[in-house]
Amino acid sequence: MKSRTREYLHRATGLLALFVWLFMATAEICPPLHAWLHGGTIPDDDDCPVVAIAVGHVHVSVCHVEPVVPVALIEITPRVEITVFVPSEKVLPNDRAPPASCV
Repeated sequence: MKSRTREYLHRATGLLALFVWLFMATAEICPPLHAWLHGGTIPDDDDCPVVAIAVGHVHVSVCHVEPVVPVALIEITPRVEITVFVPSEKVLPNDRAPPASCV
């Protein structure tokens, strides 16, 4: 991937994450928006992300991903072609030849 494309992708991901976080924080402050997200009424046992942000029960975990090991050597083995020529054991006289349809 080009570095400029990667840079735009990082910026877009950051902006999307910021928008989602601010939208959830706004829904935490504004009960009508929170009710709208639930379809009209907020249930009594609400455990949605808006309540988790409000209470502070956001657990962050770190994902450890192993780096990709580049391939150092690719071995290409050439294919050996063998051509076998079998000479005819029958010798034709001087005036004789194979039919024209076989040539």
